[in-house]
Amino acid sequence: MVDADRNFYFLEMNTRLQVEHPVTEMITGVDLVEEQVRIARGEKLRLHQEDLHIQGHAIELRVYAEDVPSGFLPSTGTLAVHIAPEGPGIRVDSGVEQGDEISIHYDPMIAKLCAHGMDRNQAIERLRTRHR
Repeated sequence: MVDADRNFYFLEMNTRLQVEHPVTEMITGVDLVEEQVRIARGEKLRLHQEDLHIQGHAIELRVYAEDVPSGFLPSTGTLAVHIAPEGPGIRVDSGVEQGDEISIHYDPMIAKLCAHGMDRNQAIERLRTRHR
């Protein structure tokens, strides 16, 4: 918030990486996890705002183990089929493989699929294309 004297006030501050950080990493070329670890080790921030340049467009999809007919409740059991897409501009962050057991003890999000392209249309097309 900003008051009449242009003083800035934060209602909330979140100092952890959000789930969407791969989108920022893809369009800036900066590994945010690496930078956060460096700062935690006491190193100085290596970048300034003017050093950052956005290139292209990135989109992230979240892949969940959910039972759609049951109102998107988490779905457990053996992951029968899991084929991770590959190709230019594709990034998959996942902790599961085909044959793994999906448990009730964790978040039902099993993967993040990200695509980067020169523009939004190319990023979308890369999400639609299955490379193997």
